[in-house]
Amino acid sequence: MDFRDSPREADFRARLRTWLAAVAGEFPTAGDDYWARQGEWHRALYGAGFFGLSWPREFGGQDLPPVFDVILDEELAIAGAPPRPSLGYLVQGLGRHGDKDIQRRFLPGMIDGTQRWCQGFSEPDAGSDLASLRTTAVRDGDHYVVNGHKVWTSYSDVADWCLLLARTDTEVPRHKGISAFVISMHQPGVVQRPLKMINGVTREFGQVSFDGARVPAENLIGAPGDGWRLAMTVVGHEREPSTLGYAARYGKLVRQLLARAGDEVPEDLAWAAVETEMLRLHVRRRLSEQLDGVTHGPDGSLDKLLMTWVDQAVGHAALAVGGTSDPDLLSAYFYSRAQSVMGGTSQIQQNIIASRILGLGV
Repeated sequence: MDFRDSPREADFRARLRTWLAAVAGEFPTAGDDYWARQGEWHRALYGAGFFGLSWPREFGGQDLPPVFDVILDEELAIAGAPPRPSLGYLVQGLGRHGDKDIQRRFLPGMIDGTQRWCQGFSEPDAGSDLASLRTTAVRDGDHYVVNGHKVWTSYSDVADWCLLLARTDTEVPRHKGISAFVISMHQPGVVQRPLKMINGVTREFGQVSFDGARVPAENLIGAPGDGWRLAMTVVGHEREPSTLGYAARYGKLVRQLLARAGDEVPEDLAWAAVETEMLRLHVRRRLSEQLDGVTHGPDGSLDKLLMTWVDQAVGHAALAVGGTSDPDLLSAYFYSRAQSVMGGTSQIQQNIIASRILGLGV
């Protein structure tokens, strides 16, 4: 396969590099400072023409092939710029399952960064086992009344809207009784509390309580009971590495660690270099398949497992090189530990692979 840029792609890359050279250093790349200014970074990217590249033009995107997203991720990593905000899974959820009215009302503000979003899926007793969620939405005239508790909710402290899963029917099998809603975070009955992460970050995510919060029935996505289909679209996209920019950032960190280690390369770092290159080539293959119109479905679980292995290999390498004395490398190690849980645990991914790809236990 030929991975060299086409003339159009090369021109895009050159324009992006010029812009990043001028502005990237103005924005923090990690910690609470990054999360505090992520919305500003989102709007800066969009305003310069470098965000929403592969999303529909009618909602503010550019309808470009996904290779442009990969170029963006690569150049952001090379420039030491913050990563692009990860909204693709929400855009996919509303784009595939919302009607035109929902899409027109919500996608433009999501894409251009003027409205902030969070994802209300996981609960204290329903993380990877999402179908066991207990948050309820009960119809009351032209509204649904929502009661429940969400946790590990990224951007909940700054979100204007939440893509929420709630149970609307308790008499059917649990997967079939879940519905999806767009609910305002700025209303009575919605309380957000931050959660401090192991790496010290306090602003990335939190927990959200819904106590009699009301959502208009017109904000239901699809029909009652369609929430599980939307959830599978969202988490399937969330688990693919080709659109998340991880490969470029892992590669950059490994190169920095190799330069710092010199001639004495720890075994953990050597293995991380091998795994990072494996992920880079895998992402390239996935990109080629996307350009050919191939969709992956449950194959996203394979991608998620691979990302977990690579992230944690790089985390161990960071610890091997920096020990506990380098706060940035120690933070990278701590954050890597969450990869086997966030977006669905490794055990859940293995079950999906066994049942839905290999057909075991059917």
